Amino acid sequence: QVQLVESGGGLVQAGGSLRLSCAASGGTFNMYYMGWFRQAPGKERQFVAQINWSGGNPVYADSVKGRFTISSDNAKNTVYLQMNSLKPEDTAVYYCAARYTIYFPWNYSDKGTQVTVSS
Repeated sequence: QVQLVESGGGLVQAGGSLRLSCAASGGTFNMYYMGWFRQAPGKERQFVAQINWSGGNPVYADSVKGRFTISSDNAKNTVYLQMNSLKPEDTAVYYCAARYTIYFPWNYSDKGTQVTVSS
């Protein structure tokens, strides 16, 4: 069972930046896809970005393209989400997720990290 722990959330003004980190353990990750999802109050969880473990093929939701960057550090078993030009509508709990190839469902972290963007 893969364990995922996020860090790096917080409160930031609109236009600011934050970097989220996700430390992964409990698996061999060379066949994994890693992703970030978010859930705002009263809304369903939505996809934000994903990357394969070698750091290739990043995919982004349209709402964050050009502002967010997903990356990985294999030596540290860590995935990052660099968020720039933040908007109030980016406010949500952000969850790290992992899945073994594209044929398996996403395994989400338990807690998530709160990102709040003030206007």
